[in-house]
Amino acid sequence: MKVYSFPRGGLSFEDPTVPNKDSSVTAFLPALSVIPLVQHPDERVSPLVSIGDSVREGMLIGKGKKSGSVNVHATVPGKVVRSVEWQDHEGRRNEALVIRMEGAFERLGKQEKNLLGDSMNRQELQKILAECGIVEMEGSGLPVAETLSSLNGSASPQTLVVRCVFDDPWLAADYVLCRERLSEVVEGSFIIAKAGGKIERVIFAVSHREKGLGEAMLAEAQKYDIPSSMVLTGSRYPQRNRRELELVLRNYEKKENAALGSLLMLGPATLAAVHDAAKYRRPILDRYVAVGGSAVRNPQVMRVRIGTRLSDLFEECGGFIEQPCRVATGSPLSGKTVMDLNEPVTRTSYAVFAMLKDQAGDHPERDCISCGECRGVCPVGLDPEELYKRIMLPADKESNGAGTEECHGCGCCEVVCPSRLPLSDVITRKGRDA
Repeated sequence: MKVYSFPRGGLSFEDPTVPNKDSSVTAFLPALSVIPLVQHPDERVSPLVSIGDSVREGMLIGKGKKSGSVNVHATVPGKVVRSVEWQDHEGRRNEALVIRMEGAFERLGKQEKNLLGDSMNRQELQKILAECGIVEMEGSGLPVAETLSSLNGSASPQTLVVRCVFDDPWLAADYVLCRERLSEVVEGSFIIAKAGGKIERVIFAVSHREKGLGEAMLAEAQKYDIPSSMVLTGSRYPQRNRRELELVLRNYEKKENAALGSLLMLGPATLAAVHDAAKYRRPILDRYVAVGGSAVRNPQVMRVRIGTRLSDLFEECGGFIEQPCRVATGSPLSGKTVMDLNEPVTRTSYAVFAMLKDQAGDHPERDCISCGECRGVCPVGLDPEELYKRIMLPADKESNGAGTEECHGCGCCEVVCPSRLPLSDVITRKGRDA
């Protein structure tokens, strides 16, 4: 079977500090949960509870009103004891409610009734997804119901792409989720197809190294009446990025004479959450998280309640071997630095890592030696060296940011730079502010 890959740039790499992908463990329930009220910058939800109020597991505690904001639910039963605020490493403000766990669980360990009816239409499904606060859990955090609603007026056919491309070892949690909840991920994809209206095909885009996983998903998909197929992709980073994945799918479309129309790409964590919401009216209460890094004593893939503090996760993994020099969420290639270990797991936290100095490559920046390594790995074909120098040199602000909008921040250029220059960070953040 042909393997489709994007044409230039990118990296292939492994990381021995990633947790084992054989299975997951269920994390302890947190005594204190920190439930964020800000899903995106400046998009705060309206809290429906006050300090001192008691809440139930799965109870709506924050209402999303603006476009891009989503409903927030209590992930444990208990009492709201305080509100907290903090700033991330980019200076963005975050706000959360702290819940002290107490009382009985209404969902945990109990069989839930299937509420998904065959007669349910797309508007009803979209309403359920909105009420349950289902978001794209693989980075963007955008409300799934809004994405589906935007497709309603489209006259052209659409294809749902189930994004199981593992180009980064730190996607270990998504891989384990696919293995452990394969039927739910597949069913979630066909629920999305029904909720999307014009979705006429489902494609399972799977890394060629995981062909067996793709075949298992395709076999499970045969019970549904929407056509489905598997496309094997390369495993070179950043194959999973939207742009690179669309490149290979358009190539597949041409080679196989398959009319795909517009593409809706969703990952396995999102589709499992869609399944739980549609069948059981369950909001996102927990998620799979890869916890590791060279500073962590016992890395694990964990099923974690949203709102669990990062300090609790690291403690459950045996604590630190020694004091880490960097803690971040996401992948080391493009992760977000954590300023305080009291920060919580959110709906988009697929990985958390703590690095010792040797792994972090904490070396001083040096002058650019014009080696051209950054140009060779850029999948977009940019010249990171030229963009970086233009941004950092005092010049006209309008020209300083020119060209930066094409960069999607994959971080390949920073990985290979022998001078340790923050190329990707400068281009994506400072360049767009210029």
